[in-house]
Amino acid sequence: MICRVIFTLYNAEIFGTIEWSEVPRLIYGGLRFDTISLCYAFGVWIVFSLLPIHIRDKSWYKKSLFWYYAIVIAICVAVNLADAVYFRYTQKRFTAEEFFFTENSNSAQLLLKFAVENLHLVAVGILLIAFAVWAYHRKSSTTTVCKSWSYYVVNSGVLVLSIVLCIAGIRGGLSRMARPTAVPYSLKFAKDGNKANIVLSNPFCIIRTAGNSRVEVPKYFSEEQLQQIYTPYHFPSSGTERKDKNVVIFVIESMSAEHSKHLCPELYTDNQAGYTPFLDSLMQSGYTFKKMYANGKRSIQALPSVWGSIPSLEEPFVLMPQSLGESCPLPRLLKEDGYSTAFFCGSERGSMGFDAYAISAGFDKCYSKEDYEKKHGHNDFDGYWGIWDDKFLKYMGECIDTMAEPFLASVFTISSHHPFVVPEQLKDILPKGNTPMQPCAAYLDMALREFFAANRDKEWFSRTIFAFVADHVSCEQYAEKTKTSPGDFHVIGAMCSGDGQLRGECSDPVSQIDIMPTLLGVLGYDRPYFAYGRDIFADKNSMPVIVFDNGEYKAFTDKYIHIFTNGKVEQIYSTDDIAKSNNLIGTHYDSHIEDVIKAYIQQYYEHAERKNYTVPDSLSLCYRGR
Repeated sequence: MICRVIFTLYNAEIFGTIEWSEVPRLIYGGLRFDTISLCYAFGVWIVFSLLPIHIRDKSWYKKSLFWYYAIVIAICVAVNLADAVYFRYTQKRFTAEEFFFTENSNSAQLLLKFAVENLHLVAVGILLIAFAVWAYHRKSSTTTVCKSWSYYVVNSGVLVLSIVLCIAGIRGGLSRMARPTAVPYSLKFAKDGNKANIVLSNPFCIIRTAGNSRVEVPKYFSEEQLQQIYTPYHFPSSGTERKDKNVVIFVIESMSAEHSKHLCPELYTDNQAGYTPFLDSLMQSGYTFKKMYANGKRSIQALPSVWGSIPSLEEPFVLMPQSLGESCPLPRLLKEDGYSTAFFCGSERGSMGFDAYAISAGFDKCYSKEDYEKKHGHNDFDGYWGIWDDKFLKYMGECIDTMAEPFLASVFTISSHHPFVVPEQLKDILPKGNTPMQPCAAYLDMALREFFAANRDKEWFSRTIFAFVADHVSCEQYAEKTKTSPGDFHVIGAMCSGDGQLRGECSDPVSQIDIMPTLLGVLGYDRPYFAYGRDIFADKNSMPVIVFDNGEYKAFTDKYIHIFTNGKVEQIYSTDDIAKSNNLIGTHYDSHIEDVIKAYIQQYYEHAERKNYTVPDSLSLCYRGR
């Protein structure tokens, strides 16, 4: 924490004004990351200090542990203080990436130069290391436990408890919702990505980014060619009529297209209603994406895709250190236009890191299981993940009533998730289904019906655009076509408006990253913005949906799947070829599709390398000058 204070003071000009109200969150977040750093750095020391063997009483063993401690402390202090200087040049924390530059011939020379220029920091570092070494030896006298069975029992118990506590420290808890903390989790404790660097600590950054701190940028095209083939910069038509409509986005857990009779009628008989009759009715009366594809197969990949139009390729975007770069997702863009914003998820606060990304994306408030239980008690917990969806969606409606218009609200539903349970009183009412997931799909559909019924007559309802999209396909698949691409990415996707004006359907392949630009188009947003997707109403040029799956890039078009490996399209299959038995590369090769795939990948990693997901000011100025 002392190193963090020095780091912050050294870079105060970069961080700008830090309000007193921000300080408690920054300190709390810093302690969270320091706990993880200590568990990473001293995990081995803890284990070897507590091994239930008498050899640990030997002098040479104790000295070995001391030198391990002293060396690690020295490294941690040196790297943290060095980062106080280094940060001003890179605007990022010292990560594993920097080790790639230590082989440069001038590294030692540069290090010595920095040390001479910052001798006061060197002195502080020496004092901190000396203090830590002194503190190591400041202990009371020890008593050796007799060599009996109690020695092994007691010491083994302490060792196991310590290991469990270390695991809890690294994961941020022991609940099933806890996940190993990643660099972007720091956004949960800071107002922006810049100040999130205050929360981080260098041992954590180095260890967590080892192996993934750098991105390899393929150079398929020149910059001019790249922008002509594919660009994430969007420049809406000037003079567009702005519509200050409210927006509610439902991100639905595991809602595969196969659960919908409207999207997959071939899977159901005439007498079957399917498992999403309410969603089907909304799709029939609203706007349907017949071929909506998820951009990944994990929940954590969905939110950046839906809110920020930023997909995940080889790894989830929010777990990449590069995700801390400047970006303008939908919540932030609308908040700048005066929208109030809120994110809802019925799981525990901090679960899956959703609220951390929500805050960084621009949501003002995050409502969780804890917020629900403050108002409605503790009787609606499903026993596994959080509050039952029907109860939590009702609560969301109550919260929306208090939001100033125009507003953006988004919810991530949770009940249609393994272990696939539904409320006890509904077990005999809901359809049994062909998989454990399908009764849950029917339950979620019922919860949505109740939400609409409860809010349809409210004033804000008629002024609201509703968007529905699943986070990914369910792990429990029924239809054979859902078990292979593109079916294993095919999810429910739709939009509707409270006034009934939004109608129609899109039969082109689209994906989650098209949600944000399409909503901006519906709202009449007229300023440049960054998005990897497209406004399907304004941009009539169909584009393949590109995903990364099992080490391959796959591009879905209306009729074909193009598989891109080794820098080129090597396989092409009909979407109806479930077995992938007939490679059509010799007869259906399309050089334009291959160019789009290459440009998409190059744009993605170039922006990741620059850690910037915004339209350059130079292009924005040119646009405003048109």
